[in-house]
Amino acid sequence: MPLLRRLAASLPLMVSLALVGCASDGGGGIQSQKLATIKARGKLICGVDGKLPGFSFVGSDGQYTGLDADVCKATAAALFGDPSKVDYRDLNSSERFAALASGEVDLLSRNTTETLSRDAAGGNGLSFAPTTFYDGQGVMTPNASGVKALKDLAGKPICVESGTTTELNLADRMRELKAAYTPLKFQTGDQTYAAYLQGRCVAVTSDRSQLAAKRTSFPDPAGHTLLPEVLSKEPLTPATTNADPAWADAVRWTIYALMQAEELGITQANIDAKLAEAKANPNQADLRRFLGVEGEFGKQLGLPADFVVKAVKATGNYGEIFERNVGMGSKLKLERGSNRQWKEGGLIYSPPFR
Repeated sequence: MPLLRRLAASLPLMVSLALVGCASDGGGGIQSQKLATIKARGKLICGVDGKLPGFSFVGSDGQYTGLDADVCKATAAALFGDPSKVDYRDLNSSERFAALASGEVDLLSRNTTETLSRDAAGGNGLSFAPTTFYDGQGVMTPNASGVKALKDLAGKPICVESGTTTELNLADRMRELKAAYTPLKFQTGDQTYAAYLQGRCVAVTSDRSQLAAKRTSFPDPAGHTLLPEVLSKEPLTPATTNADPAWADAVRWTIYALMQAEELGITQANIDAKLAEAKANPNQADLRRFLGVEGEFGKQLGLPADFVVKAVKATGNYGEIFERNVGMGSKLKLERGSNRQWKEGGLIYSPPFR
């Protein structure tokens, strides 16, 4: 009798595990509960900041723009052939990982730094995609403060968003300088920058790209300067959970496709011509496989054969996404720097589509 009771008690769990194990993408034989769920729902749910110009920002028309938002659109296009099939969830730094772990969002594309503790199974248990923006932590001060370097902030209050790598990095750097300071911690970015503009702190710290983005919305952008020091490495990287490797692979290789497209000179404007070229020339094996004319790359990922074509049509290649949102063609006017292609001395590099 005790054995029967134990078997009966474990039956719901066994059924649940069997259902998860049998979950398929519905076309390629890939075992992925998340892919099956997203496809059945008909939309991707993407966690973003929503208030960061150049990365994810919702306009007065309700439309999301930015580099992080474009990652969501490219992924939706790879899945459904339609970049508009995205529901966005604005998440602050404190709630983003819980939202991903609970399944509230399928993908986190929100200026998140890849770190060991976030990646590890014993930490946040995330599965990081390719880094989409290589950044570093900076510090911004009002010109009128007279602060010229990090050491000048000894004994002064500094605004920082809690639950971020910037909070810990600031503490480490000031410790190295043997400089006491007062960290003013806030739960959200809005609170952090509001306090800074109110003069409650002499400086604010975050990723240099975020500081530059937020400065564009200040009443007097020219009245604020980023200090020359770079306090840390901040590889900003989309993430899924490590509970579903097949879904993580689908996201990972969709982003790699955007990077590889730039390397091959494939753009939003010429993708149709490149596809026609691939179809017409059976000897262009690499191009034909990349664009899904032959081979099984899409099937292996649980995606349509032409997922690369759909993603590039939706957003352009990585270089186009960068330039439009944060590059010299945008309000932020950020140099590509480390975000150049590897052939140009940067860190943007896709493994082979082989």
